Amino acid sequence: MKAKLLTDKTPGPAGREVEPQELLTDVRELILGARQTVARGVNAALVLLHWQIGQRIRRDILGEKRAEYGEGIVAALSRQLAVEFGGGYAEKNLRRMVQFAEVFPDEEIVATLSRQLGWSHFVELLPLKKHLQRNFYAEMCRIERWSVRTLRRKIGGMLYERTALSRKPAKQAERELEQLRAEDKVTPDLVFRDPYFLDFLGLKGAYSEKDLETAILRDLEEFLVELGSDFAFLARQKRIVVDEEDFYLDLLFYHRGLRRLVVIDLKLGKFAPGDVGQMEFYLRWLKRHEMRTGEEDPLGLILCAEKSDERVEVFELANRGIRVAEYLTELPPKEVLEHQLHEAVRLAQARLEGKGELPRRGAKGAKGKAAE
Repeated sequence: MKAKLLTDKTPGPAGREVEPQELLTDVRELILGARQTVARGVNAALVLLHWQIGQRIRRDILGEKRAEYGEGIVAALSRQLAVEFGGGYAEKNLRRMVQFAEVFPDEEIVATLSRQLGWSHFVELLPLKKHLQRNFYAEMCRIERWSVRTLRRKIGGMLYERTALSRKPAKQAERELEQLRAEDKVTPDLVFRDPYFLDFLGLKGAYSEKDLETAILRDLEEFLVELGSDFAFLARQKRIVVDEEDFYLDLLFYHRGLRRLVVIDLKLGKFAPGDVGQMEFYLRWLKRHEMRTGEEDPLGLILCAEKSDERVEVFELANRGIRVAEYLTELPPKEVLEHQLHEAVRLAQARLEGKGELPRRGAKGAKGKAAE
């Protein structure tokens, strides 16, 4: 008997005709949904299995005082497992599982992360040396559902070192990460960063603020990747009217996790005190006229070519809902950038702990160049 194709309408319940394409679409979605559910379950089980194997081996090795004895156990175990279960249990992979159990000692946390993170995600996290850095990437990956490729890109772009969280004393940063883990609560210190990398805009030589704004809108997708996955673009040059006079906000976004409007004011030159008053004016107008029920107060980001940390600190801007960050349109060599960011983190932590002086501004690498 020849199979019937879904081309004709079919009588359904109560005489309602069923569209063949609609039926096909619905059934396909059921199948694909079930496959995704199964895949997530298999992924979580695999991650937990690797953790349990690592924990079991680790316990045996740590129980022996002779290091060479532990080395022999892993090698022998690997040879036997590889014969029965394949190359996934090679000695190198078993050692990676041991490291996994060492750097993520809490099985409950691993179980929670495994609902969103696959084993390949954890493989990217293992080489990170600092537990706060590792936990930051793990939790942000879970919250924002990064792919392995995106996680690798965020780590390579030193996202952690560019957040305010990295500049806080360890105990304070740990409390904020614990809050994120327990309540899925995102804070501005997790969202905003400094500096922002805008090298993808391709701006060279002299350019104007309008050029910068146009380039951002042209590469909006890349700009949103740099900002973070929960940002949604709302408006460019949003017009506001006060006393019959027009004012314009450069860029307006909304952050879903923070539940706040976010104004970005673009500055070609160095951060100036007058920028703060302008931003506060914008934020108060938005709070009065645009903020909706259930939202938090709007936030402002002054994005400039250069800033002075000492000058920014005088204003105590974090308490006023305003952040100041630099942007780089040309990235310096990686080792230079790493040194600068690590030094910025060290100085900020020292200041907050009352153990250091305000940093003296030095070379910051390549920056956006304003038209004179």
